[in-house]
Amino acid sequence: MSLTEEFLSAAEEKEIIDAIIKAESKTSGEIRVHIEEHSDLEVLKRASEVFFELEMNLTNARNGVLFYIGVSDHSFAIIGDEGINNVVPADFWECTKDTVISHFKNRQFKEGLIAGILRAGEQLKQYFPYLEGDKDELPNEISRG
Repeated sequence: MSLTEEFLSAAEEKEIIDAIIKAESKTSGEIRVHIEEHSDLEVLKRASEVFFELEMNLTNARNGVLFYIGVSDHSFAIIGDEGINNVVPADFWECTKDTVISHFKNRQFKEGLIAGILRAGEQLKQYFPYLEGDKDELPNEISRG
């Protein structure tokens, strides 16, 4: 079994997907989680590549958010699309990132991701509230590289 498969159990993945669905019920923003074992690239550069590989830049409001985890590298990043970055303060993701990392330091990976995802949903609803008829533009399942 690979490190990315061992990172979360099937039950933990389901809880994280449920958190994504709950967060997206408050915002038109789209949240994804991507886990990979290793990258030779700096974490933000690799997360940005994954963001585009997953076509997260194709949402109508350009309001996709990626939670990227490099398991063996012990790396983590949050990437928001330009629709978000154009309207939020520069430090918008810092508190969410700090929340996730504080859990990760205690090896509470599921708890960290759930807390971060729910916080992202709360933050995004200020700028991108859920509107009647909003459709889920991106898959909610966890992707792996």
